[in-house]
Amino acid sequence: MKLKQIALAALMATASAASAEVKIALDSAPELENSGTYNWVQGFKGVLEDAGMDVREMPRDSVGNEAEKFDQLSTGLLELSLSDVRAIAQVDPFIYGLRLPYIFDDSAHMQRALAEGKIFDRVNEAVAGQDVMLLAIVPIGPSSGIITTDAAVRTPEDMADLRMRALDDAQIAMYKAWGTTGTIVPWGEVPAGLQTGVIDGYLNSPFIPIAFGQTDFVKNFSDSRTIIPIRAVIVSKMWYDGLSEDQRQVVNDGVAAGNAAAQAWLDKVSSAALTALEDKGVTVQRLTDEERGAFRKLSQQVYDSGLMPSEDVKVWTDLSSATR
Repeated sequence: MKLKQIALAALMATASAASAEVKIALDSAPELENSGTYNWVQGFKGVLEDAGMDVREMPRDSVGNEAEKFDQLSTGLLELSLSDVRAIAQVDPFIYGLRLPYIFDDSAHMQRALAEGKIFDRVNEAVAGQDVMLLAIVPIGPSSGIITTDAAVRTPEDMADLRMRALDDAQIAMYKAWGTTGTIVPWGEVPAGLQTGVIDGYLNSPFIPIAFGQTDFVKNFSDSRTIIPIRAVIVSKMWYDGLSEDQRQVVNDGVAAGNAAAQAWLDKVSSAALTALEDKGVTVQRLTDEERGAFRKLSQQVYDSGLMPSEDVKVWTDLSSATR
């Protein structure tokens, strides 16, 4: 009798996972013109809906902060989230290789490295105990530049007196290598920090000040092209494993469609991103290759800082070289 009850419970869980709507926790406003991740969602969503699956978009922050979203994914209460890469890195820091400065030339280079290196297989083996899966890495927008309220930055020396918002210890190390100071500030506190002078700027895609309505107080963007700004597509393993074989294939096809949609958008808007900032009154510093090289050279210190095991750094640098 007990075995029958267990089998019935498992069957009900599988049926529930397969039939319930797919809730997607968004990370940005639902604006196709300004968000790489929302373009990804639309590509993914279209495939699922064409296959008869119900999909519901959950507005940014409506299901909680990053930690709360991860908990809901782990327990099967949420099916998919566009999350900070730190959510994965807290379990497997290897993924932080994606944030090594100047590791990739562009988003297409990053995707080649992820595929050739079988990074998703490696990461998902490491995070399986948390009942989550990493399905995709999605570019938020064109390569990150230096965003500031007042200072115009063309050289590392121009940043000497600035305090920059950092995502993590790796960015603090990068800012230190550049000769400036970094401090970790949650994204929700960044606008107030910029307006009160607690921080002078941050590193991100040129679309971010536009998408988040910051162009009234962000006045400079330096096109340093330091890091590919990304989000992690994380799903509930309980949900994914509960799908039928055909439904899992639909989800996998949806991931491919989402990746293609995000890349197509990025290819279209990359050349226009800086002009869009200028149209909003932001001064853009278009760095030469030589000027950008000064930041690249100093950034090499991050690779040797000990923040990542040297063997992990080598995996990423070898992958980068092999897929360039």
